[in-house]
Amino acid sequence: MKKPKIRILAFSDLHGSEKALAAIARKAKKADILVCAGDFTVFEHNILRIMRKLDSIGRPVLLVNGNHEDETLVAEICKTLKNTTQLHCKICINTRFPNYAFIGHGGEGFSHTSEEFERFAAAATKKIRQLQKQKKKIVLVTHQPPYGTKVDYIWTQHGNKSYSRFDRRFQPVLHISGHLHETQGKQDRIGKTLVINPGPKGKIVKA
Repeated sequence: MKKPKIRILAFSDLHGSEKALAAIARKAKKADILVCAGDFTVFEHNILRIMRKLDSIGRPVLLVNGNHEDETLVAEICKTLKNTTQLHCKICINTRFPNYAFIGHGGEGFSHTSEEFERFAAAATKKIRQLQKQKKKIVLVTHQPPYGTKVDYIWTQHGNKSYSRFDRRFQPVLHISGHLHETQGKQDRIGKTLVINPGPKGKIVKA
């Protein structure tokens, strides 16, 4: 018997847009969990209000910081919220969806590699393999896209090779990213991994 899929409302690069926040709130009614791939503010302007607004939707919210937010500040605010969890350099299994493991890494911009992410992935390899043996579905969430797909291409590739290596090695079912406004709404695959840039108005994905 197949395990039921969850409906993930993925979004990125809100940059404080009230219209985008309203669209996310509407679409969230049909989602099980919200996943944000960063840059939900403009250099942290109104960050507390925005994070509280996302939290008030009432669904579990997982997010990573973008290059517009500091991971330490995001982590501190998350401690004050009921439904929101920072995913940066973490593996998260929500008790409502025990068959899924969410892995996150925020920040970055246009670097082609991330030493921080590679250290994290190396330290987490044993845990990830255990999760896969338990048949848990892996979802990777990063701000910068992986290298070498339609999601990172604007006249040349602007993605991160550390992420694409992770996708090839572990084959998560889904990789949610953002950062590049020009590729919003696009998707591609790295092996079995669906790679998407959902954009600020969000996209519901069944994984």
